[in-house]
Amino acid sequence: MYSSLTHALAEALVDVLWFIESSEDEQMDPDDAVKVLEGVAHLASNLSSDQRSELIGLLGTMAEAESDPARREFLEGFPDGFGLLDDAV
Repeated sequence: MYSSLTHALAEALVDVLWFIESSEDEQMDPDDAVKVLEGVAHLASNLSSDQRSELIGLLGTMAEAESDPARREFLEGFPDGFGLLDDAV
């Protein structure tokens, strides 16, 4: 189904973050949501340049295949929103 474990994990990560991002305050405490999103951004900032490039490529592939316009926009904005473009090659 997925070309690699990295692709499968990227899909899972996006699913979780998409859920958090689209949750209403009644579904998830906003402070908890911010903590999770900031945690992922911190993790992304510690990836190597090669890992960032790989993830950015996977996100682009996922965005191209996405039929939901809102989720496609989320995928397209992911690299910038989660700090993958800082020092990316």
